[in-house]
Amino acid sequence: MTYSVQELDVKYFVKVRCSTDAKQTFLTWTGTIYSFVPEEPRKRLFKILGMNVGRCVPNQDGSWEFTSRELTYYLDPSTGEILRTWENPWTGETVPVIHVANKLVQGHLKGTYPAEVKGDLTTLVFNLFPSYPNPLNEEKFAEYSPNPTYQAAELFKFIVPTQELHNPETVSIAQPIIAWDRIGPWLPWMKMGNKPGHLIYSAWGSKVESFSDLPQLLQDEMNTRVPLYKNAPEASQDDEDFTSWTYFKEHFEEYLRGDVFPVPESE
Repeated sequence: MTYSVQELDVKYFVKVRCSTDAKQTFLTWTGTIYSFVPEEPRKRLFKILGMNVGRCVPNQDGSWEFTSRELTYYLDPSTGEILRTWENPWTGETVPVIHVANKLVQGHLKGTYPAEVKGDLTTLVFNLFPSYPNPLNEEKFAEYSPNPTYQAAELFKFIVPTQELHNPETVSIAQPIIAWDRIGPWLPWMKMGNKPGHLIYSAWGSKVESFSDLPQLLQDEMNTRVPLYKNAPEASQDDEDFTSWTYFKEHFEEYLRGDVFPVPESE
């Protein structure tokens, strides 16, 4: 079986991640979050279940604007039920759970993307290493996120049929296999203070054809609490991206009150 490493034009990545006709596409994923603490055995903290609805809009110079919304829910690792509160196993404190509700996640896609081609399958590799000033670097957030810099690693692999990828009539790969691993700091709502350690995410997923093909838990949440997340923006927005850190800052008072998250967001 032949094997090669190639640099593919961004349009091929758009086929995998979105659709070249600017229609919105849904991704969904599931996985597990573990603790990684020096000289401690790992803890299986949460199951996760998430989705992203996104679209890629072409520019005249061959680049693309990616715009999307995404949700991820932290679930009980044994029952799979949505966690509304969580008992911190290190501190014994019970805290509200703030699920991921990023109503705007965007990017500018251009150039080429590395791909490993092995016979019938092609794997596109997309790795991110975000590092920027922590938006929670204030005294009142010291118990929640004390580090001056936010730093993480996001490691993606998209495995697709080689023939489908190169078919000029294909505008969107129907069912890419997606692997996502992440190394990141403690989440602010966990209230871990300056305890050493990280979170390790191990997840996988694929595209689904429509909203009605998403897991029922996500459909129920989007129908009742956050219908905004049923659709991606029609075009790239001027607003800044949302993250769990900016969301925590924006909804800190609701967190202190013990409100249920995500906060309702209408269409």
